[in-house]
Amino acid sequence: MLSSGQCIELENQYGAKNYKPLDVVLTKGYGIWVEDVEGKKYMDFLAAYSAVNQGHCHPRLVKVMKEQGARLALTSRAFRNDQLPLFARELCEMTGYEKMLPMNSGAEAVETAIKAARKWGYKIKGVEDGKSEIIVCEGNFHGRTTTIISFSSDDQYKDGFGPFTPGFRLLPYGDLEALEKAVNKNTVAFLVEPVQGESGVVVPPANYLKQAAEICRANNVLLVADEIQSGLGRTGKLFAYEHDGVKPDMVIIGKALSGGMYPVSAVVASAEILGVFNPGDHGSTYGGNPLACAIAREALKIIANEDLVQKSAELGAYLMQKLQALKSPYVDFYRGKGLWIGIVLKKDAGGARRFCEALQANGILAKETHENVIRLAPPLIITRDEIDLALDKIRTVLQQ
Repeated sequence: MLSSGQCIELENQYGAKNYKPLDVVLTKGYGIWVEDVEGKKYMDFLAAYSAVNQGHCHPRLVKVMKEQGARLALTSRAFRNDQLPLFARELCEMTGYEKMLPMNSGAEAVETAIKAARKWGYKIKGVEDGKSEIIVCEGNFHGRTTTIISFSSDDQYKDGFGPFTPGFRLLPYGDLEALEKAVNKNTVAFLVEPVQGESGVVVPPANYLKQAAEICRANNVLLVADEIQSGLGRTGKLFAYEHDGVKPDMVIIGKALSGGMYPVSAVVASAEILGVFNPGDHGSTYGGNPLACAIAREALKIIANEDLVQKSAELGAYLMQKLQALKSPYVDFYRGKGLWIGIVLKKDAGGARRFCEALQANGILAKETHENVIRLAPPLIITRDEIDLALDKIRTVLQQ
């Protein structure tokens, strides 16, 4: 087996440098734990950006993946398979929506929602062709496609990739007055993260989503919630929008939908909204394949069977309480919901990267975002004892 240094050297030589990962080379994972090629163990406090809410290599997911993979993996949507109908029913019953459309990556699901919203605007709302607008928020992260980066407020995501897709209006996150003023006859949707993940686990003001939903309803505008990172238990609710007691018109789901075993995403909505698609309008060779559907079905069952939503709520509150009692000269404040917490460092702390490297040296893997925020997002199967162990290590780093 290659050493960590040899793996890093090969990746630097042959791989495009579109990421700057921590210099740890992982080879094994189980539950909240991962091991590097030298056998050192770490607690995973990123959970693959919430994709492994169920924990690494959950035995039930491994079993289903092996069984379905040996039986039938891919048919394309040219033919039907016996797993998609069951996945569609179970996802709709779990979420309370009438229809679903399966895709693979989160970005594909966001693109699906954008296309659905635009076509709904033209065919149902009656917006003049080519005039539709979708309102989005500053600090958003919805993916990396050319269309999606077109409405990013992060200059790096756009640098060198123009020309950009028109039809989007960017507003401050959490600003209801700006939303109300921006809505017009051509507005077809408001696309929003109930909690902004890549911006540093930014939680909007209380009832923001509820009042945004009222503005959308009053103007016949679709409320579209991107729950790719925040959904499926991460914030202590099945979906983060539930904290405000609303039901969006469309919800985008991904990451933990497969428990980290395979790329699976989906959009759920009403029959009216997803009914705008006709055969040939939109699709994917791999979207809805039997392997993906079988894995996703089991991933959803694990969330329910193991009470992961409730665990996230209870242990998230416990973790936040303990962190807030932790005094550090480097920390400005803590924010988050459930098992999704951002440690916001002071400007003179020297940036979050060096703290993540120090956490790595102490056996915890976390990732910085927006220079001064450390994200904590362990798998939802974590125990209180494991949180206590992690807190000892976090305390060491933040206080030394």
